[in-house]
Amino acid sequence: MTCRYRCGNACGHPVPNTSGNPGLGDVVAAGLTRRGLIRAGAAGALVLTVGAPAGPAAAGPATTTGGRPGALTFTPVPPNRADRVTVPPGYDSAVVIRWGDPILPGAQPLDVHHQTARRQLGQYGYNNDFLALLPLGRDRGLLVSNHEYTNEELMFPGFTTLEALTVGQIEVAMAAHGMSVVELERAGDTGRWRPVRCGRRPYNRRLSMLATPFRLDGPAAGSPLLRTAADPHGRVAIGTLNNCAGGVTPWGTVLSGEENVNQYFVGGDQAPAGLHPSLARYGFATTARYPEDSRRWERAQERFDLAKHPHEAHRFGWIVELDPYDPRATPRKHTALGRLKHEGANVVVARSGHVVAYMGDDERFEYLYKFVSDRTYRPHDRRHNLRLLESGTLYVAKLTGDSPAGQIDGTGTLPADGAFGGTGTWIRLVRGTRSSVPGMTAAEVLTFTRLAGDAVGATTMDRPEDVQPSPVTGKVYAALTKNEDRGLDTFPGADEANPRNANKHGHILELVEDGGDHTGETFTWSLPIVCGDPADPSTWFAGYDRSAVSPISCPDNVAFDAAGHLWISTDGNALGSNDGLFATPMEGPERGHLRQFLTVPPGAETCGPLITADHRSVFVAVQHPGEVDGATWDNPASTWPDGDFPRPAVVVAWRPDGGPIGR
Repeated sequence: MTCRYRCGNACGHPVPNTSGNPGLGDVVAAGLTRRGLIRAGAAGALVLTVGAPAGPAAAGPATTTGGRPGALTFTPVPPNRADRVTVPPGYDSAVVIRWGDPILPGAQPLDVHHQTARRQLGQYGYNNDFLALLPLGRDRGLLVSNHEYTNEELMFPGFTTLEALTVGQIEVAMAAHGMSVVELERAGDTGRWRPVRCGRRPYNRRLSMLATPFRLDGPAAGSPLLRTAADPHGRVAIGTLNNCAGGVTPWGTVLSGEENVNQYFVGGDQAPAGLHPSLARYGFATTARYPEDSRRWERAQERFDLAKHPHEAHRFGWIVELDPYDPRATPRKHTALGRLKHEGANVVVARSGHVVAYMGDDERFEYLYKFVSDRTYRPHDRRHNLRLLESGTLYVAKLTGDSPAGQIDGTGTLPADGAFGGTGTWIRLVRGTRSSVPGMTAAEVLTFTRLAGDAVGATTMDRPEDVQPSPVTGKVYAALTKNEDRGLDTFPGADEANPRNANKHGHILELVEDGGDHTGETFTWSLPIVCGDPADPSTWFAGYDRSAVSPISCPDNVAFDAAGHLWISTDGNALGSNDGLFATPMEGPERGHLRQFLTVPPGAETCGPLITADHRSVFVAVQHPGEVDGATWDNPASTWPDGDFPRPAVVVAWRPDGGPIGR
């Protein structure tokens, strides 16, 4: 069930990256001529007035400032299969908000027997992933959530097959995708938070696939590749899709990554032949009308049929920017950051004032990216800062190990120097409106960023997901979730940056920009954590005693507290226990002392971890509880959180004694 809904069973299909990092001649030989890329287009118009964003003069994320926390001292939670959220002794937890809770004025509560798209548009969405909490003063904040995908088996009583869903049920699922903004308040003088229950809730908002407009900006906006019958100017897309992780900007907006968008479309076999190679490179089915387990959204909206609207696919797979402080502001899709299966984007302001965004493309054998803005950040000019991600330079990473190839044998055995590490280069793909990839325009590079990465020889990684700079050291950390195809059949074998074949547990990459300058083009890297059972000699915890650490498998999202401790959430634990949240220092003698902070119910993924600025609360998104093969609403594998049927929800954990989280 997980494979089916989260990514369209990506691991059950051929790896999209079959290039072996070809030269551009090989790409063009595959049929990706400019003429083939820009073919299509249709008539019609969609006219929309986009208002100027408004909001506070400056606002910062609620997760990276304040407090002087000490060392991590909490008692680790042991691995388990309990149908609950388990936290350490001395901590408490509570549900903040769950799928179907009303968030807009006049919205009705969830009624699974009579759910409609209209109801869902007033309610909190499904499968909450990334979380951000932006400040509205000391005791209030705006919770922003991604809603990545839906589990129809667990949503609709009497479910049989996706093909049997009514159009009304498909529209409910479409409405449950997207994003939510919910105003929260602190519960007294504690670390617990809850939705504001009085007043008009002026900030609360739902963004969905049904009708929410998004403005496209940057070099690819308006190009023939983004034009459709409904939008002949290629400037306004409807909805945001499969939103996974994200980030918070220094000017108080939220970035959201559109990830596995391919699974929602049909008709790729009848799309223009010149688009088939690029569609296949992004995982769209091009040999049959209906992909395996198609969601059949074309029954509700024709735009999901690529035979009729082939460019609609190009309008998804971007980084989205949302201003939570202005419910009237039209959210944007930034084409300057490239189109791929974005896990998310996290930004840092470089010494020069330029904004740098780090990104991962979450699929087997895909690449790491970074974007450097053309303009510089102005601390007290929010209107200016809202345009920083519209233009800049996009790079892809090439990593080289510093050990002889013979010392990397695919088992995870450390090389002779006692660590996995090396150097790297950021290869420029596009600068402003000028392509750095021969034979491709800037619009083509940004719309088909994977192909550009292939052409310049980027390093294939083991599912690069969340990428986060430390607010304390400036070092950059990436979660490499896993890649069980590494070294199998004709797939690339282990290298120093991906040192295990058949990698089912993943690892963490640490990247240090040369000279501490995030705008530079060279770096060094290492692997401080190679995940798995600590009893397995192929694991590595920065040299820390393996007998003292918690087992961890499949790192997904990473976050930092103000002390620079790394928090890691997992997705798809291959060790047989529930997923969870982990924490470890990344500096000093305790570096690598990883311990588990909480676990989530069976079938659930731990998402969106954030630690509040005052270190009194930690939030996690419990996504798809009960997502177990064979489970249905009528026969659930979990009844969390309310004891009847599973509902994705946001949880907050805190210390009742008022002490800081983790200490």
